[in-house]
Amino acid sequence: MALPEGRYGKPRRPLPRWARWSLPVVGVLVGALVAWIGYRNLGTQPVEAKQTAFRVLDAGTVEITFEVVRETPEKPVVCIVRARADDGDETGRREVLVPGSRDTVRPKTVLKTSRTAVTGEVFGCSYQVPAYLSKT
Repeated sequence: MALPEGRYGKPRRPLPRWARWSLPVVGVLVGALVAWIGYRNLGTQPVEAKQTAFRVLDAGTVEITFEVVRETPEKPVVCIVRARADDGDETGRREVLVPGSRDTVRPKTVLKTSRTAVTGEVFGCSYQVPAYLSKT
């Protein structure tokens, strides 16, 4: 039984031999690149900090205590702490130098705010300490 002519379109030509081998290889390479980029951006960070306590001292001041854990404990890091109002707006921000230490460090800092804050938190930390914060 023959198929009606023109009903199913033209028959497709098979892919060339080089295309059958190169397309899966390119697909695997692209997948590996995406996995590597995801690991670099979402994997374990070299410096991790978390807020352990905060206390609103008055309408313009918040005290923040946080914990810093790092891959290279002897290297100093800079951490950015911030205070936020009840509507979520940032009311204050400060960079804090955390000197190198052998153990987990729990620094405490006082942050001036532009209006009454309801929380204090650690925004993030980095090994890239600005020159104006370093003691050398």
